[in-house]
Amino acid sequence: MSAEAKLKELNIELPISPKPVGVYKPLVIAGNMAYLSGHGPLKDDKTLITGRLGDDLDVEAGFQAARLTGLGMLATLQNELGSLDRVVRLVKLLGLVRCTEQFDQQPAVINGCSELFRDVFGEDAGVAARSALGTNALPGKIAVEIEAIFEIKS
Repeated sequence: MSAEAKLKELNIELPISPKPVGVYKPLVIAGNMAYLSGHGPLKDDKTLITGRLGDDLDVEAGFQAARLTGLGMLATLQNELGSLDRVVRLVKLLGLVRCTEQFDQQPAVINGCSELFRDVFGEDAGVAARSALGTNALPGKIAVEIEAIFEIKS
């Protein structure tokens, strides 16, 4: 099943593709690779999910922030590529989690994005090499920032 058809089957409506807020491109294509810039958890009302995991956010709240971030990433891909059906596979995912020193469940948080991509692109094409790291600061105090590399069709 195509990724676009899968979105419909899962009843997922993508948000408006977020606009860059700095000097960068949301997506750079080099050959058959698409490098997606870091995205944050942007809500429909244009506010961001902020907070620190292990302090004022729990794992479930972080998971939801990562899923929301993944939806924004899919919106950017769809907007820039014309269709999610151009995606061959997710190659690499890097997730940063703003957290306390004691917080050690970064992978469980980034699963919010990973599970979304698996559900949309399938078990093989939607599951990639991945890193989930904790950090003490992210822009605007956002809870998570995620970037990805995709293999795409011409």
